[in-house]
Amino acid sequence: MQIIIKSGTLITASETFQADILIEGEKIVSICEDIDSPGSKIINADGKLITPGGIDPHVHLDLPMFDTVSSDDHYTGHKAAAFGGTTTVMDFVPQDFDTLQEAVDAWHEKADPKAAIDFGFHMNITRLDEQVEDEIPALLDMGITTLKVFTAYNGRLRLQDGEIFRVLRIARENGMLTMLHAENGDVIDILTAEALAAGHTTPEWHARTRPGRGGVEATFRGAALAEQANSALYVVHVNQRGEVDQLRFARQRGVDVFGETCPPYLFFTAEHLSRPDGSKWICSPPMRSPDDNLGLWEALADGSLQTIGTDHCPFFYDGTQPIEYEGEQVAIPGKELGEKDFTKIPNGVPGVGDRLPILWTYGVGAGRITPNQFVALTSTNAAKIFGLYPQKGALLPGSDADIVIWDPDRELTYGRAYAHHRTDYNLYEDWQLVGYPEKVYLRGELLVDGESWLGSRGGGRFLHREPNAIMI
Repeated sequence: MQIIIKSGTLITASETFQADILIEGEKIVSICEDIDSPGSKIINADGKLITPGGIDPHVHLDLPMFDTVSSDDHYTGHKAAAFGGTTTVMDFVPQDFDTLQEAVDAWHEKADPKAAIDFGFHMNITRLDEQVEDEIPALLDMGITTLKVFTAYNGRLRLQDGEIFRVLRIARENGMLTMLHAENGDVIDILTAEALAAGHTTPEWHARTRPGRGGVEATFRGAALAEQANSALYVVHVNQRGEVDQLRFARQRGVDVFGETCPPYLFFTAEHLSRPDGSKWICSPPMRSPDDNLGLWEALADGSLQTIGTDHCPFFYDGTQPIEYEGEQVAIPGKELGEKDFTKIPNGVPGVGDRLPILWTYGVGAGRITPNQFVALTSTNAAKIFGLYPQKGALLPGSDADIVIWDPDRELTYGRAYAHHRTDYNLYEDWQLVGYPEKVYLRGELLVDGESWLGSRGGGRFLHREPNAIMI
């Protein structure tokens, strides 16, 4: 059956206009005024806003960490994403197997049966030798075009600079993109050991042992390596003004470098870790300062940052107490594991369902970004950078019918009940919102209708991406 969404106001990365949308099967067929197709199902969107489905380029689902696992899997995390207007997410495959193929196969075994929205994979490269170098090009046959490297987590995830340089060159030769977690692992290890020896075990020491200058320096170093390798670089979870300065400097030098930030870095600071419930805000890298909040908003507005992901990696605040999820009692060990030692607190926060509603009210509604920038930052730019455009991230004939219909006038008090994450807290509890997703479609299928969930396990689809993506 054809579907016509009538009389809505469409918001894309470049335009805002009123039109009808004709959907047939999984695709948008036509966008114009006054579409008339007898027998079609009519969705009246008069007074509503319509955006492409959100794309979250950075999530961690069902991820083992610190004797536990992130509390959202590839069903619960996808469901939460959909309720927040996101229809595509991109997860990271750990290099925890003998070969890259085995690692990817293991992640498909986790994700494919549970996926409720469309998804892609990035590949972590945390160990590099000749075998791995030879295996990387084969990732293209698996639909994976992105490689993530780390300058922190010594002895576990970190590559040395020369190894990162080699990854960057392999990426360039194969039309792939390297992603960088930028912190200084050596400094972190020294400061952490000193803090523990002095008896400093409370959550605020997580931020104090991961100083911001290490992130600035590592961003500069990553961009310099990318320039020398003549390769592109995407810096994940940019969290401070100084890192943005390094991205601007690199782009001025002609380096294809891109930056992603995350909502918590726009709203919270290191001071939140000093609260009695400060472990709720622990993630890596940590929150910074009010001036960094401001600097990131400025970077989003002037184009110095290209995407907003979430780094969604939720844990229970108190995993000894169960919550109800879809009629079942669920308890998963969480941040209480580090009650007496901040280094044992699982690093990560929920956010995949919060991103679009929070940014609409406190970004667009507050005048910090325009509606078109909102769409670019949360959908279209990621689609272009990661090789999904115009299949995803667009309202165009031929694009997947991933569509969000917003009620711009809806007012609500936000929190856990609306976010649908499988965890026991929300960073934005009791925040007041104006404007909220009303209906969410994935490839023409209605997943979210008000408060009703119509999606299902296995309804999502893996996105096989091609190399040499569009760069912005």
